Amino acid sequence: MHPSKILLASALTLGLASQSLIAHAAETLHVVTTIHPLSLLARAIAPDNIEITTLVPAGASPHTYQLRPSDRRALANADLILWVGPDMETFLEKLMNDPALTPQVQALMPPKIAEAAAAHMHEEDEQGLDPDDHDEHEHGHDEGHGHHHHGGIDPHVWLDPTIAATMAETIRDRLAAIDPDDADTLNQRLETFEKALRKKDADLKSQLSDMDRVDLFTYHDAFRRFAEHYGLHVTEALTITPEQTPGARHLSEVQAKLAAADTPCLLTEPQFSRDWWHGLTRNVDVTITTWDPLGSDVPVTQDGYLNFQQALADSVLSCLPEKAQH
Repeated sequence: MHPSKILLASALTLGLASQSLIAHAAETLHVVTTIHPLSLLARAIAPDNIEITTLVPAGASPHTYQLRPSDRRALANADLILWVGPDMETFLEKLMNDPALTPQVQALMPPKIAEAAAAHMHEEDEQGLDPDDHDEHEHGHDEGHGHHHHGGIDPHVWLDPTIAATMAETIRDRLAAIDPDDADTLNQRLETFEKALRKKDADLKSQLSDMDRVDLFTYHDAFRRFAEHYGLHVTEALTITPEQTPGARHLSEVQAKLAAADTPCLLTEPQFSRDWWHGLTRNVDVTITTWDPLGSDVPVTQDGYLNFQQALADSVLSCLPEKAQH
């Protein structure tokens, strides 16, 4: 072949290859989630060619996080933005109302729970209650008081596997709307996930069946959805939410309950310091373990959410006297 024809053929080949790469890049969907558990749920449903980015990094808390310039760029370039909702990621509430982002935004808190939160906030406004007045109506955390978190509704919905299944369905619906060609794959992955989740749920209920003899104490009120689903006993949380400093009266109540508990166990969180328990646990025989409601160390794989649930259960199981290390 004449050298000029060889060069022309090479140029055409490179051109077609470049166009193919550009087309492939254009087909790649970009999903941005606020917290790691949402990435775990998204990865369970989304095909591997969909890119998933998490805003809040490992070791940080969505309660105190502040957006970086790179986060804003990721949000601006996202095809889909997944968050729990304004009762959880308060740092994003104003930004998520930006008309430029609104079409891409999907809140994953189930509508009935979101409506209950809004109704509760409306009732508090009418009654003139101050949600920051922690000492006056702090609890709360005893049996029968229900959830007391942002707006009176616990927003840590991803910890309950039943709610997580509903969240996964919402993710499937949004991704199928963006790319209908992936609908069959998305449906298959959702079906696989729901089947595996039901099995994992049954396994965990069996594993945790002996936990009724342990009194659990937590830093903030993030554990209750998981605990209530599996029949665990959360005796007390130090604070409703990390934005609120517990009052002296409440600290005294927590200390008294720790001293009175037969088998107390503290579930600390890697996002927050353990220092707050030092004074309260003095002269108290208590087990201290770590649980992570964000599952920061769990790899983002198709079965990542299942591994996350198991990790939560393992943390609680380490509270049993025969497994505890004081």
